[in-house]
Amino acid sequence: MSDSPTRRTVIQGAASLGALTWAGRGLAAPVRRTRPPNIVVIMSDEHDAGVMGCMGDSVVRTPHLDKLAARGILFGSCYTPSPVCGPARLAFTLGRYSSRDRIWSNHSIPRSDTLPSLARQLQTVGYRTLLCGKQHYMPGRRYGFKDLGKNYNHYEKQGWVMRRDPDDESINHELGKKRFKDFQVSKESGIYNHDEPITRRASRFIEHQTTHDSPYLLFVGFKAPHFPLIAPRCEYRKVQGKVKMPKIPKGLLDSQPLNYHHLRRAFGVVDVDPATVRLGRELYTALVGWMDHQVGEVIKAVDSSYQRDNTVIIYLSDHGENKGDHGLWWKNCMYDHAARIPLIMRWPDRWKGGQFRKAPCSSLDVVQTILELAGADAPGDWDGDSLLPWMDDKDHDWKNLAVSEYYAHNVCSGFSMIRKGPYKYVYHTEIDSRHGAEKELY
Repeated sequence: MSDSPTRRTVIQGAASLGALTWAGRGLAAPVRRTRPPNIVVIMSDEHDAGVMGCMGDSVVRTPHLDKLAARGILFGSCYTPSPVCGPARLAFTLGRYSSRDRIWSNHSIPRSDTLPSLARQLQTVGYRTLLCGKQHYMPGRRYGFKDLGKNYNHYEKQGWVMRRDPDDESINHELGKKRFKDFQVSKESGIYNHDEPITRRASRFIEHQTTHDSPYLLFVGFKAPHFPLIAPRCEYRKVQGKVKMPKIPKGLLDSQPLNYHHLRRAFGVVDVDPATVRLGRELYTALVGWMDHQVGEVIKAVDSSYQRDNTVIIYLSDHGENKGDHGLWWKNCMYDHAARIPLIMRWPDRWKGGQFRKAPCSSLDVVQTILELAGADAPGDWDGDSLLPWMDDKDHDWKNLAVSEYYAHNVCSGFSMIRKGPYKYVYHTEIDSRHGAEKELY
């Protein structure tokens, strides 16, 4: 329906009043546009939020992410819905906690490919929704996304989840040896072979968009800095000998919940040689630096495009990486190294750069934020809340809450985390009459 003269007058008056309100509070007024913004979501894989220069890491080299934060808003306590690839990415896709759809492991399968999804909700308001890179989908399922060229989402899923018997004290030494064998300095890696073409493909798409094209959501999925931890020599030299070893106080490992003992045994990371720990941490830091260049190329494409002033950039990861901290490797737990994720959002026409938000939030809140930016509605049973009011006003009464869940491989019971304000509570469910619930409070 077209606006009547009276309705247009009311809208214009409201917009003017809104601008005065923002100005009176010393804030930049949101820019009113005739069309919603393009949205570029860059999701890395297994990036510990603390391993960025803008988060205080003085060793890692992340100039592009640091610049993105300097021109946008950096979030210090964003959490994954689940610290494992498949569930985290499907939660982001479907807008709901893993438990709502029983997506517990990398092999879990949503009950349908036609469920409401982020892509489909944006399509209802005229968005093109494109997938470029990893999203851990199985063949034939895209949940409303259209592949931008060849993608590497062919992860066959059987629906099963591996459990360990609570009394099983066996150690999978072979798995540990296999993964540690891939700690290398090399110019060859499957990570490079995946991510570099994704960078080029995404950049070309962005650069060729005109102001006449309809708005788009472009999801760019990188594999780095996920293992295997193989880094190019040029990046490794920058950090070699500079990365600190993890601090593990006496008695810490013995005091951990039973699930974390099982993670250590199942992954074969018991009593890891300190030289291996050091090399792995250096390679991981170097690989983050390599990934930063890929992110930088995508940002450069946005800044060189016709629609640069009306394009939102969102950088985040699916989950983190332990890197030997707390005696653990990979993810799969609720320590901040694994469950906390980086989050940076930039739209200079709306948000002043160099801002920081400390309170907890979740990538499901990012989903709701994307919907609001696009002017799309979320299904009533979706989780999360839009971050926009808090981003527009740092004094907004944000909920200050994040939840994460895990019931995937190499544990014997499920566990959940709630982060509220400065506190984190983790609950490990009862296994049987001999193995009761365990609780952690930080």
